[in-house]
Amino acid sequence: MAENLIYLTGFFILIVISLIIIIIKLDKRISKLLEGKNAKTLEDTLLHVINEIKRMNQLEVENDKIIKDINKRLKTSITGVGVVRFNPFTNSGGNQSFAITLLNEHGDGVIISTLYGRERTSVFAKPIKKYKSEFELTKEEAESLAQAS
Repeated sequence: MAENLIYLTGFFILIVISLIIIIIKLDKRISKLLEGKNAKTLEDTLLHVINEIKRMNQLEVENDKIIKDINKRLKTSITGVGVVRFNPFTNSGGNQSFAITLLNEHGDGVIISTLYGRERTSVFAKPIKKYKSEFELTKEEAESLAQAS
């Protein structure tokens, strides 16, 4: 029985020594974490971090609104452009006439074309909806629309 008591006492001593080693290691880790800080400055640091996180969350909400607005405006902005220069009259020089297509990402926009002559210049505009026009397109206007699509 005394022998069991010696073993039991040795076992408890080993457990106590192990716990002391664990406590010393934890104390070193806590000291390292709080190195140069006291409880008050650590609390101030944590409050500062919390306030920064709140500020960043607010900025994220604001940035989401800005991005949604930008995406909304981009859908109606010009994303496709096609230009074709041509000479409609065989007796005049140069490719002074042109057809230009301006489209948004939905294929809505306009084709503007000009016919340049020595005596006068004519300008035409044709609306485009979903990459199609309700008006008949000239060869050059169709080519311009194909470039912009």
